[in-house]
Amino acid sequence: MSTARGARARARIEVTAAIKDEARRQLAAEGAAKLSLRAVARELGMVSSALYRYFPSRDDLLTALIIDAYDSLGETAEAAHAEVADAGPRERWVAVCVAVRLWALEHPHEYALIYGSPVPGYTAPETTIPAASRVGLLLIGIVRDAYQDKGVARPPLPADLKTEAQRMAADLAPDLPPEVVTALVAAWAQLYGLVGFELFGQFNRVVEDRETFFRHAADQLAHGVGLVFPQSAGAGAGTGGRGSRPGGAAGA
Repeated sequence: MSTARGARARARIEVTAAIKDEARRQLAAEGAAKLSLRAVARELGMVSSALYRYFPSRDDLLTALIIDAYDSLGETAEAAHAEVADAGPRERWVAVCVAVRLWALEHPHEYALIYGSPVPGYTAPETTIPAASRVGLLLIGIVRDAYQDKGVARPPLPADLKTEAQRMAADLAPDLPPEVVTALVAAWAQLYGLVGFELFGQFNRVVEDRETFFRHAADQLAHGVGLVFPQSAGAGAGTGGRGSRPGGAAGA
């Protein structure tokens, strides 16, 4: 019986993978809005009722693809960070940002699925949150390490944003100053904006050397969240601060 159950489990894994692969092919050809379970089943030679045993609805299949995409992006970013784990915070920050860009260039349709236009009629469930948070938590961790070590420069914070900044800090990183968390949220949005502009063609006839431009922009984002200290020797990115006073874990 256990052998039979194991064979059924392996078969289910294989069929699930085949369904996802075909769905990704359709994403590339037609876009997420036109994803159809019937079309997936037809291409795989399955009857629709059989496919529904794996994914009861289109939204269930979309959710699985979204989680897979976020996890793939997160794994790529985490691996890039691990390679420079002993470097300074700005070098680690840039390495993560570069990994995000490279993953997007290699997986444009999956990037569009998670950071492009919303799919009509689809709302991502909370089950997507852990995978979607991986890159953001990695960037927060880099800033946290810097804050607890040499410190970070606290960006200016308008008085009318103070309450919202405190709320974001309480939700995302209560051990970091609210002004730093606010800058982190802005940098997170700008990172994906930079990647999206390149991926979706807005940089055409504007930016030629896109890799160099992106590395510079990523380094500026690091500076903007308070990582004003130079990178380790040979990192090849910008250095120094802009007159900000670094504040350490004691909140100097």
